[in-house]
Amino acid sequence: MLPDTLHTLPQNERFAYAKLLAFIAKIDNDVTVDEMAMFEQRMGTALLSPNQRAAIRDYLQNPPTLSECLEDLKISSDGKAGKLALRDAIMMSAADGTVDEEEFDVLLKIATGLGMEESVVDDLLDWVMDGYDWMDRGIKILDAS
Repeated sequence: MLPDTLHTLPQNERFAYAKLLAFIAKIDNDVTVDEMAMFEQRMGTALLSPNQRAAIRDYLQNPPTLSECLEDLKISSDGKAGKLALRDAIMMSAADGTVDEEEFDVLLKIATGLGMEESVVDDLLDWVMDGYDWMDRGIKILDAS
């Protein structure tokens, strides 16, 4: 599990965070097993109540709009919820091994909608891919022994 600060955010900010992840999961109208595993793992880290989890899972069937998600994330005075949501949206987008053009465009819109530079998306994508490479090396070490 990632060392994280997500669980320290107020509950309404964690809900807004999870809502954006549900939106990201449905960008291409297909939630892969890898995306769903990442989604559920991040929901666990968000420590949402059972009722909030049910509401967020409903968003997988009836996704919110991007503008609605961004408005909800702007409630954070320090912007931390939005930053964590962007980071984890990038991890979810890359969970299947690729970030397609539509996903990338949406990630750019999220970054700019939250007042961040577009370059943060490229930097976070590099970070995510480094992490996946790191995990893959661990599997190779185990397979070689």
